[in-house]
Amino acid sequence: MTVATRLSDPISGRAGRNSRRAGRNTTRAGLVIGMVLLLALVALAVVIPFLRPDPNLTDYAAKLAAPSWEHPLGTDQAGRDVLARLAAGARVSLGTAMAVTVLSTVAGLVVGLVPVAAGRLADSVLSRAVDVVLAIPQLVLALAVIGVLGPGVVNLMVAMALAGWAPMARYARAYALAHVDRPFVTAARMAGVGHLRVLWRHVTPATTLSVLSVATLSLAEVIIGLSGLSFLGLGVSPPTAEWGQMVADGRAYLSQAPWLVIAPTAAIVASVGCVSLLADAIKEAPR
Repeated sequence: MTVATRLSDPISGRAGRNSRRAGRNTTRAGLVIGMVLLLALVALAVVIPFLRPDPNLTDYAAKLAAPSWEHPLGTDQAGRDVLARLAAGARVSLGTAMAVTVLSTVAGLVVGLVPVAAGRLADSVLSRAVDVVLAIPQLVLALAVIGVLGPGVVNLMVAMALAGWAPMARYARAYALAHVDRPFVTAARMAGVGHLRVLWRHVTPATTLSVLSVATLSLAEVIIGLSGLSFLGLGVSPPTAEWGQMVADGRAYLSQAPWLVIAPTAAIVASVGCVSLLADAIKEAPR
């Protein structure tokens, strides 16, 4: 809306300002909720382990005990404290998800920036390779990699990273090509700066910042994917705690002890919601 339109139509201009103000308030509310969830997850992963017993300590005399003062989230089928296992699972689940996101982002940046630096032939070859990987659903590709490597945390992390690098490469290539024509890049070239130096000093930092905002959003998808694969038994080996595996183990006792499923499910939902809200706040932040 132009200045003249706002002056001639004050109601419409006021509505636009109110809409923008409402959008900013929504973003702030999302940021506050996301920060609260983040602090809760940090406390769960860092503080709770010092307050609870060994997450693998069994007590068959207290198996499937309901939530109480001694066991705030009850115990599982082996008498292990669910809160302690939830905290241990936070370190495994969130740590693995962050490692996968970092690996896939770095690989995607490298693959996405190489074509811009190397020329059309490299761009064509790598773009076709990315298209082939993107044609395969990420979960199917991860299952195929795990089928070759076998189950386990490290293999699961490698499988998810191999399945997730292609979207990052596509984003990195698109952002890099967009930044190549920016005025500051053109000015650097006109000043006599070499092609590779322009890419390293100007295009790469700008592309990296753009891809990081996308990577923050993809972290939520990685958390869900890792939990789903662990639910299928392709993640950690017992008795190590992991949220997806805790849901799988507790479903057999859903009618007797629903807290075995509710607690890890709530942790997964909270972590995904936290990442999504923070990513939205970062995306809407003024630059």
